Amino acid sequence: MTTRFDFTLQATDGAARTGIIDTPRGQIRTPAFMPVGTAATVKAMLPDSVAATGADILLGNTYHLMLRPGAERVARMGGLHRFMNWQKPILTDSGGFQVMSLAGLRKLTEEGVTFSSHVDGSKHFLSPETSMQIQKLLGSDIVMCFDECPALPATEEAVAASMRLSMRWAQRSRDAFGDRPGHALFGIMQGGVTRELREESAEALQAIGFDGYAVGGLAVGEGQEAMFGVLDYAPGFLPVDRPRYLMGVGKPDDIVGAVQRGIDMMDCVLPSRSGRTGQAWTPRGQVNIKNARHQDDPRPLDEDCTCPCCRGYSRAYLHHVFRAKEMISGMLLTWHNLHYYQQLMAGLRDAIAAGRLDAFVAEFHARRAEGDIEPV
Repeated sequence: MTTRFDFTLQATDGAARTGIIDTPRGQIRTPAFMPVGTAATVKAMLPDSVAATGADILLGNTYHLMLRPGAERVARMGGLHRFMNWQKPILTDSGGFQVMSLAGLRKLTEEGVTFSSHVDGSKHFLSPETSMQIQKLLGSDIVMCFDECPALPATEEAVAASMRLSMRWAQRSRDAFGDRPGHALFGIMQGGVTRELREESAEALQAIGFDGYAVGGLAVGEGQEAMFGVLDYAPGFLPVDRPRYLMGVGKPDDIVGAVQRGIDMMDCVLPSRSGRTGQAWTPRGQVNIKNARHQDDPRPLDEDCTCPCCRGYSRAYLHHVFRAKEMISGMLLTWHNLHYYQQLMAGLRDAIAAGRLDAFVAEFHARRAEGDIEPV
């Protein structure tokens, strides 16, 4: 097993790439989708179940873990991997995005961000240095720089000022991270939807030097067309020999479009959140299991799916347990959604390796256009 972090590009098809990220805790096949384990758990799932869906890596949330149970407590329990019983790689975000969402509860300065906890109102301070220290205590394999992410739409002046602050924080994050063999630090490109700002940000990050690079500041209200517009050029500003991570994305068609444009890693709460609210993702699009049309349907969500939900349970049963507010509803639908997402990633990897991504994408969109199966 490797003792260091490395990335090997195995094949390309247009701008799309497939490869392997090597870490001391195992390999990550790219393009990779990272289920989100916000508070040291992927909601409604056991860690072994998450691994069974095909996930190679999880995301943990620095902001939530620092507030509860506290990074020091996690460290005393042996680190995040032991604490949550997940032995594969973990990426932790920096806390910057969550702090952004607390606009009414924060004070931003050059030094960092002072904010009030959404849990109990207590005051906290996050800076590049404290974010690096918290993520070190958590023991994550991939650490994200502390950045400031403005909500869109915003003026170009505001986006430029925010991006340049994030680049200064990126240098401080790099300095505070230090030398940690086997652990990686990713820089985060900002710049909104302005090409020149994105290029300036990418150049600043590469001058500092990182193990991987994220495209941040998207999926924050700008819409898919604008996001894809940025992804048409932004990945090309980043080094070919480093992983590229699109933060907080997304729906299946967002993922497919991002991979087509050169993205290697993604994360989103959508599969688990949808599962808890009665929504399932299938190759034919989204299914709302709460709808009455399913109450007498003996068929599974997807006849071709091999997940435990589809192998053992009917739409009628899933409709019933959701309506009855039984916990098994969220468990089964989340397992199915995560399985679907990982099958999609496997299909994308295979298609890129075989040089048939265009055909895969055309089939993906054609199946979705069919819509759900007819009611019984």
